[in-house]
Amino acid sequence: MSFSIDTFRGSALAAGGARANLFEVGITGSAVQKFSLNTTEFNFSCKAAAIPPMAVGVVEVPYFGRMVKVPGNRTFDNLSITVINDEEMEIRNGFEKWMDMFNAHEGNDSLFTGASHGLGTMVITHHTRDFNSSGDQKWEFTNIFPVALGEIGLDWGSNDTIEEFTVDLAYDYWTSEFVE
Repeated sequence: MSFSIDTFRGSALAAGGARANLFEVGITGSAVQKFSLNTTEFNFSCKAAAIPPMAVGVVEVPYFGRMVKVPGNRTFDNLSITVINDEEMEIRNGFEKWMDMFNAHEGNDSLFTGASHGLGTMVITHHTRDFNSSGDQKWEFTNIFPVALGEIGLDWGSNDTIEEFTVDLAYDYWTSEFVE
């Protein structure tokens, strides 16, 4: 096969290629309301996320001196997002309250009771370049909750920058959907 830029453009880049900056992240759930996380503001403030990786474990079974590999269980790594900080720190405070309800700083107690309390749902939508919902891909994270809240660096020399922080979220599983 000979190299042809036109063939490459017509195949792999037929629609111009997917763009990493055309996404939005939404978070919902009864738990979200309890800790006053402004979901509309979060939708605009979530600056970076990632399409989740997939991993299936491997079980090695010895057989006549050889290792036979058998597919194991699926694992889900934590999801990390980057959030732009607002002047009132609404989103930051919301995540702090959410984490505090799982385990208070001073009292070492939880305000949640029951298996599903304190959990939310997060959806990452990756848009096509024409912003027509046909062709969008969605990833939904079930029973999500924050496990780590990143620092906000303060520095007198940081001119012309907006504060950001990261949030690591654990979840039970994710599903994906192609919107047609």
